[in-house]
Amino acid sequence: MTSSYAWWERHGPRLPSHGIKAHTRRGAFGKSWWASRWIAALERLVNPARLARGRTYARAGQVVSLDVSRGGVTAVVQGSRPQPYKVQIHFKQLSDAEWDRVVDAMAAEALYAARLLSGEMPEQIEEVFAAAGTSLFPAARNDMRTTCSCPDVANPCKHIAAVHYLLGERFDEDPFLMFLLRGRSQDEIVAALRARRAGPEVEAPPEVETVSEPDLATFWNAPPQTEEVALHFALPESDALAVKRLGPPPFVRGHQAPFTAVMERLYQQIGEYALLLALGDSDLAPQQ
Repeated sequence: MTSSYAWWERHGPRLPSHGIKAHTRRGAFGKSWWASRWIAALERLVNPARLARGRTYARAGQVVSLDVSRGGVTAVVQGSRPQPYKVQIHFKQLSDAEWDRVVDAMAAEALYAARLLSGEMPEQIEEVFAAAGTSLFPAARNDMRTTCSCPDVANPCKHIAAVHYLLGERFDEDPFLMFLLRGRSQDEIVAALRARRAGPEVEAPPEVETVSEPDLATFWNAPPQTEEVALHFALPESDALAVKRLGPPPFVRGHQAPFTAVMERLYQQIGEYALLLALGDSDLAPQQ
């Protein structure tokens, strides 16, 4: 009977029928800066040879499933044996005190708060965590703990490394996943930011203000000072944020990436058309 190792030497790993193939077919993983930071943090902590085998597995579609939840990742990876392996990655959770310091620092900077409230990741976010005495991306080996059911004694094995790379591509789609892995969801962070930006609650006065009836003759006339308001039009830095923040739609089977990519293109086209209209160049807009 042929051993699993001899079978792998001749044929390589068994290919799953519905594996998740990496979008990155060659070169570096991660399109966004935050996904690239994740890969960079990973490559500082993990043996490069192990990561190379993991990249091959990720691109070949050996990862059958990958689920991200608060504090951890669970995945199933097909190796050379008939039975796939179970991979788990647990991330060190930040304490409530650490999160309070991080959110306070983010709320104190209007730019950070605005970017996060709109679903974008500020490029200086790591500085905020560092100032709070912690880190967003793994900075030490004890920041994450990995296990795999395969017989390989090395950790991380190639199955874990493959999951690491596909997780980086998930960060491309949703930058808030890294926050979730550290213990706070996007909704929790946004709610905390809004509460701090709003300041202390002010008790409403007991009396009821009288609202005067509008003057219908001048209702649609803008006051003279509005002509001096400077308006700025620009395309968003990230497209289809609403789609990405809502997560995988129930009507899309398999990986969400193809659906997200289509929506990104549509949002980009709509944004370009709206910008041309705002600038008064509607004649240059593409005809639908």
